[in-house]
Amino acid sequence: MKVLIADDHEIIRKGLAQILHEYSPVAEIEEAVDGEDALIKAGGNTYDLIVLDISMPGKTGLEVLSELSERNQKSKVLILSIHPGKEYALRAFKLGASGYISKDKAADELIKAIDFISRGRKYISGEIAEQLLDLQTDQTSLAPHELLSEQEYKVFYRLVNGKRIGDIANELYLSPKTISTYKKRVLEKMKMEGISELTKYAVEHNLAN
Repeated sequence: MKVLIADDHEIIRKGLAQILHEYSPVAEIEEAVDGEDALIKAGGNTYDLIVLDISMPGKTGLEVLSELSERNQKSKVLILSIHPGKEYALRAFKLGASGYISKDKAADELIKAIDFISRGRKYISGEIAEQLLDLQTDQTSLAPHELLSEQEYKVFYRLVNGKRIGDIANELYLSPKTISTYKKRVLEKMKMEGISELTKYAVEHNLAN
């Protein structure tokens, strides 16, 4: 089994690697320090599993997952998150994740998740699964941020985390004018007046770092 662990905290990477080695002593484990590093390594290797932290500097875990999906990357992806709610889990599975576990449960659930994923099944932490079961599939029942396209969500996420238009443009390789257009769409879709209202919403829904 070949595994890539992507997390910007070394202690987390080493801890997960130790758990994996105890589970499979012959496992080949590599590490990535952030999203860009993960994409570079995934581009040059074929992994059976990528364990991907959702909150990393630069490209977030969901953005990495989105790019892997666009590349038709065959590796299974297990999302590791500090966010316990359905908001991130739903988006992760839409982008092709095979599993989603909370960081505070990783030591207990990592091996169970790998067992599920290796058999072609999806794995979700119990508390998150219960929330997803309550979610209706029609658009009218979705939370405002769930109506956003993937690119709109990338802009939304950066706006509520205090990034300026120019900074967002540089990170997403788009023009400031394009980012301003996305900002306008986000506000219109979410029926909000400005950044302060977006930020308040993000905090209330555990969507901001």
